[in-house]
Amino acid sequence: MAAEHVVIDLDEHGHEPAERGGITHGNVANRRNLLLQLVAAFVIGVVLGGIGVGELRDSRAQRERSSVVSLVALPESGYSGGSNSRGTVVLDGQLTLINTGPAPITIRAVQAERPGVQLRGMDKARHVRPGGTGQIRVDLQLECATAFDLEPLSVRFSVETEDKRLREVRYPVALVGSAWQEDAMRMCEPRLDS
Repeated sequence: MAAEHVVIDLDEHGHEPAERGGITHGNVANRRNLLLQLVAAFVIGVVLGGIGVGELRDSRAQRERSSVVSLVALPESGYSGGSNSRGTVVLDGQLTLINTGPAPITIRAVQAERPGVQLRGMDKARHVRPGGTGQIRVDLQLECATAFDLEPLSVRFSVETEDKRLREVRYPVALVGSAWQEDAMRMCEPRLDS
C-alpha cells in the first residue's frame, strides 16, 4: 500500500498577514497625517488665541486708561469783583486745573462747602487734554473769621472721562496763602473811611 501524502499549503493564509501589514502601514500613515492636522490646528488655535488675548488685554488697558481721572487744582485770582457784607466776602475767582491723567477729561461741575466757605463753578464744561491746563471761574463766599482754616478745602469735581462716563473726583485745595486769601483779606479788613 502506498502512503498518501497530504499537502497542506501553509502559504495560502500567508497572504492575509501581508495584506494586513499593508493596511496597518497605511493606517499608520493616515494616523500620522491626522496627528499632524491636529497639531497644526492646535498651533493655529494657540496663535489666534494669543492674538485674541493680546487684543483683549489692549482693549481692557485702553478702557482703564480712558477712565482714569487725575488732576491738580490751584486757586488763582483772575476776575475782579467782590463784596463784603457783615463779615462775609463774595469773590469771583479762578481755579486752574492741570490734567495729570493719561486721557482727556471734561470738567462738568465744581463745588465745595464747609463751615465758612462755599465754592461753586460758574463756567460751562471745560475740556482739558492730558498734561494740559484749563481755568474755571468760581464764585466764592468766605466768612472772614472762619474761612482760612489750615485744613485744605476738599473740592468736588464732576468729570466726564473719555469713555463718556461721569465720575466724581475730589482734590484738596489749600486756601491759606492762596491768591483767594489775599483778595479776601483785603476786603475783610475794617475800612477806616466808613
